[in-house]
Amino acid sequence: MSNTGILDKKQPHPLFKLATELGPLVIFFIANAKGNLFIATGAFMVAIVVAMIASYVVTRHVPMMALVTGIIVIVFGTLTLVLHDETFIKVKPTIIYGLFAVILGGGLLFGRSFIAVIFDQMFNLTPPGWRALTLRWALFFFAMAIVNEIVWRTQTTDFWVAFKAFGVIPLTMAFALTQMPLIKRYHLEPVSLAESEADAGDITR
Repeated sequence: MSNTGILDKKQPHPLFKLATELGPLVIFFIANAKGNLFIATGAFMVAIVVAMIASYVVTRHVPMMALVTGIIVIVFGTLTLVLHDETFIKVKPTIIYGLFAVILGGGLLFGRSFIAVIFDQMFNLTPPGWRALTLRWALFFFAMAIVNEIVWRTQTTDFWVAFKAFGVIPLTMAFALTQMPLIKRYHLEPVSLAESEADAGDITR
């Protein structure tokens, strides 16, 4: 086995990663401001596909979160345009957050943490660290699903679009930063990279 292991995967520049994540949302916001939600939905779908293709071309890899999000955007975006009903694209974030919450929470029931898979990152934590981090993110995604439901049901479409474009990512980044003390507290240096890959997310020990 190669000593470089997961290091063989190309690591994109942080600005490139930010552009592929934030770019489609900015396009969604601008298209809604210049046109309407249906035009914005179509532009958002195209931007998501372009972002995934760019990610694959540059890194030969599409992160799991981006792939799942892209599929759901395409499905619910298509329903929005075909049925001409804004509800589908508005409820899409609720479905995504709820799905991630279920995946993480369900994984805990079977003694596994899927944080590394969802976020396309490698953590080396003790079993208590895996459990705590996974539970926190599951609760965060569950809370975000509730917030999305509240916002789109009680606020204007323009407000919801602005929140989706410029509120969700800062909230997620802020929450991720608050988890750094936990990650540092339970961090383990792997005996070998191969062992790290094999044990990632195992909380049964």
